[in-house]
Amino acid sequence: MRELDLNCDMGEGFSIYQAGDDLGLLGSVTSANIACGFHAGDPRSMAATVKAAVAREVSIGAHPSFPDLQGFGRREMSVSPDEAYEMVVYQIGALKGFTDAAGVPLRHVKAHGALYNMAARDAVLSTAICRAVRDVDASLVVFALAGSVTVDVARDMGLRVASEVFADRSYQDDGSLTSRRQPGAMITDLQQSIDQVLAMVQQGYVRAVSGKEVPLQADTLCVHGDQPGALAFAQGLRSALENAGVALRAPAR
Repeated sequence: MRELDLNCDMGEGFSIYQAGDDLGLLGSVTSANIACGFHAGDPRSMAATVKAAVAREVSIGAHPSFPDLQGFGRREMSVSPDEAYEMVVYQIGALKGFTDAAGVPLRHVKAHGALYNMAARDAVLSTAICRAVRDVDASLVVFALAGSVTVDVARDMGLRVASEVFADRSYQDDGSLTSRRQPGAMITDLQQSIDQVLAMVQQGYVRAVSGKEVPLQADTLCVHGDQPGALAFAQGLRSALENAGVALRAPAR
């Protein structure tokens, strides 16, 4: 039976502000990528999201980013490899404190936003991120864009990798995600999303906006929790995948 992880970015509120229906989404996903305070999140949100994930037996991962609260981590920044390494170590460590306190393991790391997308095409930045993961805990799984530089760097470093695909984003011919600044970057129609996901999982390709079929590997599927209708998307995708005979479970460490 084909297996797939279903992940979602969570804990992306801050102080009195909330983003996304985390409690609802935790009923559909198998992995939670929890913000660590740099693009969103704070100690209270990290503790609450870890607690909620544990209660629903959802696997927990750190979701580090550039230090960019105002831009939600979606603005590119110029940082040195050492700076990238240090900020990722810092954020993994922050969330790991909460998982340790809850008595559950931290299982994966997925970079957020601009850090994720820049690393996908930059071996130096990917190396800094993967070195941080390895030095904190070499058993952590790296979630990285399918077909990206990060996948190769992580594997070369001896880390386990889950190649990530997206249910609610469109793709370019090189396998990269369409920039959010361009029309059609987000897929808002559930059936279109289901069709894209089933093609990626069952047939190993995604149809780019140009119409080109781009081959890719799908180990973990992301649904963005901050987009409108995210809960209905997650529920619909889970139902469609299960009906197609796909077993949903988090990657094992």
